[in-house]
Amino acid sequence: MRATLKRLPFILILQGIGAAAMFLPAIHAYQLRYLHTARSFFYSGALFLVLFCLLAVALGTRGREGTVRGQLLGLVAALVLLPLMLAVPFRESIGDARLLNSWFEMVSSLTTTGASLYSERPLSPTLHLWRAMVGWMGGLLFWVSALAVLAPLNLGGFEVIATDITAAGRAALRERRAVRPGERLRRYAVRLAPVYVTLTGILWIALVLVGETATDGAILAMSTLSTSGIVPSGWSGDSIAAEAMIFLFLVFAVSRLTFRNDFITRERNILLHDPEIRLAATLVVLVPAFLFLRHFIGAIETEDQENIARAAHALWGAVFTTLSFLTTTGFVSTAFEQSRYWSGLETPGILLVGLSLIGGGVATTAGGVKLLRIYALYTHGAREMARLVHPNSVGGSGRGGRRLRREGAFVAWIFFMLFALTVALTMAALALIGLNFEAATILTIAALSNTGPLAAVGGEQPIAYADLGAAARVILGYVMVLGRLEALALIALFNRDFWRG
Repeated sequence: MRATLKRLPFILILQGIGAAAMFLPAIHAYQLRYLHTARSFFYSGALFLVLFCLLAVALGTRGREGTVRGQLLGLVAALVLLPLMLAVPFRESIGDARLLNSWFEMVSSLTTTGASLYSERPLSPTLHLWRAMVGWMGGLLFWVSALAVLAPLNLGGFEVIATDITAAGRAALRERRAVRPGERLRRYAVRLAPVYVTLTGILWIALVLVGETATDGAILAMSTLSTSGIVPSGWSGDSIAAEAMIFLFLVFAVSRLTFRNDFITRERNILLHDPEIRLAATLVVLVPAFLFLRHFIGAIETEDQENIARAAHALWGAVFTTLSFLTTTGFVSTAFEQSRYWSGLETPGILLVGLSLIGGGVATTAGGVKLLRIYALYTHGAREMARLVHPNSVGGSGRGGRRLRREGAFVAWIFFMLFALTVALTMAALALIGLNFEAATILTIAALSNTGPLAAVGGEQPIAYADLGAAARVILGYVMVLGRLEALALIALFNRDFWRG
């Protein structure tokens, strides 16, 4: 049995996991007496599990395991095709005649984007739980795939890391590539899944202890660890204690070294020396300071600057929301929303757009350009500025630092240009189907950085996904997949050397 499972295609294994996961919402809906929803999930899970068994019997007799090429192709196919299966019980539960809407919802969840067509429509707690579960499974999928599939190919941000490693790190990377792809995938799944599950369980218990219901706590815990930003229906988010718990666990989307040492980087087990953590800490200090100062000046004009409680709430709201959008989660603190009542000023959404563009850490569940690429570009820019003043100076930071400033910044710049080109093409496509410039810009960045809630707060007026036409939903759905995989991974599929591997 175990040998048969080893030979199954990657996408088929994911299909079996998705089918088995449908039974948990079925039990949850039955307990709440949403019997139609319970039947929809139970019958769908049974149907797709039988289909998995039949395909496993038919394909399990192959004599070889999958290749890296097959795993990457399976990952692409999973993000495009698997949501069709995951959408079936969701569609049957809500009675929506259009499968496209449910497909969009599941693509958004699986890519940890969190955009929803039903934000204004009340859904049962089970359906929100299913959305959070799909997002949570998508987060675990990319935790494992980043190290098992993308890292050996120098993709997903590891192309920057590969320029800044020691001889021991290069030896570890060669050893990782020498392991068979299927074995490598299983190894990292076994190592990372318990960590992911444990962290989610701890946050769930913590949220319940500070007053959240069991279902709401589970949804928020899964949304936080996966950075999907999915929230329960009617959740007000007015608990500072719950926000504090979520804030602590958002740190795991800042750097992979917070939950896993990949044995490749120069610095190991020294989080304070990790460039992603240092850059994120700098942004979490500077951006809230700017927002607080802006609101404080506004409060002077309204003669409310001496209200210490509102000032403290405004500062906390800025800190929490900054880290939330930096990790592409998209939670908005209630204190952040209330800060405009203290100062009388609106919060500039462009800052949240910029934070989402930067994104979180490499090999985490966060999207965006990634902190490490931004750091490489920053170090290169700082060095070039220093050479303008002192042309004959020698840059410090050792050989590794020089490689990061040169080769690392070069590949980071290539990715950034591909990212910008994708933004331009997506905006043009959305403009052709009738969206204005502001809406096209915000929706493009929200989809490409996998920060769905950005549509509600990034512009002057909230943008509702439900108001978009079918063409816009299809475009944004595929852009979410592109943003999750990154353009370099798709380009690698057309590399002749890659196909020979």
